[in-house]
Amino acid sequence: MSEKPRRYGNLRRHTKRVIIGILGGLVTLLGLVLVPYPGPGWLIVFAGLGILATEFDFAARILRYARRKYDAWARWVKKQNLFVRILILSTTGLVVAVTVWLVNGFGILNSLLSLNQEWLVSPLFR
Repeated sequence: MSEKPRRYGNLRRHTKRVIIGILGGLVTLLGLVLVPYPGPGWLIVFAGLGILATEFDFAARILRYARRKYDAWARWVKKQNLFVRILILSTTGLVVAVTVWLVNGFGILNSLLSLNQEWLVSPLFR
């Protein structure tokens, strides 16, 4: 009789670890995809690692490491002159514009506004 509660306890523990692993992994991957874009990309990465860290020691180590590196990057950017900051911001804006073009965001506007500008349509949607 004592075997059943123990077995079910282990099953629940493993199920919880699997669910946390999948959920934390998906949140972390989503954050990594969003990192180059303006918005909460790094916050989502840290949230995903935080979810994983509740069950996995490796995730807690990665979270501490990533936070140190992020903080170092933020301090470095703050120390840079205006030209470097503008260059970083411009590069981020270029990444966003190219991505919107590739997923046909400008092509949709082109169609809605009847602009008839073929170059606005993504080559992936032609």
